[in-house]
Amino acid sequence: MKKSVSQITIALLISILSLVFAYLSLGWLVMIIFSFGYLGGFIFWLMFPCQVSFTDIKKPYWLTLAAFLLLHKPEEKFMKFFEAVSNITGVPVPSSTSVSVILMLAVGAALWLLVPILIKRKSQLGIYLAWTFFASMGITELAHFLVFPFLAKSSYDYFPGMISVVVLAPLAWWGMYKLIFNKQNS
Repeated sequence: MKKSVSQITIALLISILSLVFAYLSLGWLVMIIFSFGYLGGFIFWLMFPCQVSFTDIKKPYWLTLAAFLLLHKPEEKFMKFFEAVSNITGVPVPSSTSVSVILMLAVGAALWLLVPILIKRKSQLGIYLAWTFFASMGITELAHFLVFPFLAKSSYDYFPGMISVVVLAPLAWWGMYKLIFNKQNS
């Protein structure tokens, strides 16, 4: 299915706005790390034409979402991820009710909940959102291993959120695999 100019424009706008709100909420470093998910997902969506049905990605989508919401976010909260990032960046921990955080969540993560509906309606924007979701969970979240521990003031050590990424990232990789190699693209 071809992507229209309007779909590409909307997808690019979502990616850019997600990064702008990440910057306003958490600073440059986090915005750059988020770009691997939002701009990476956008690029993957453009590179891999996809006729996927939601049935094709249903298991990795729901399992990745569950791992994100039930394992990763609680680990980050309990282990004070945002405080640890603030120690690295010097950017104060934002209030969860600040306008920039609410917009970051609304334009970014909340849209991922539309993936099943949009893909069932055969919308390319649903596939774009699936790509940003899986790229964010499978690539961006690797920063818990590959970026944050090296920037922390101590030697390489546990960084909040690291444990759950061991479950989260492979589930997202499965989702990316299904987006590229599904029966409808064969």
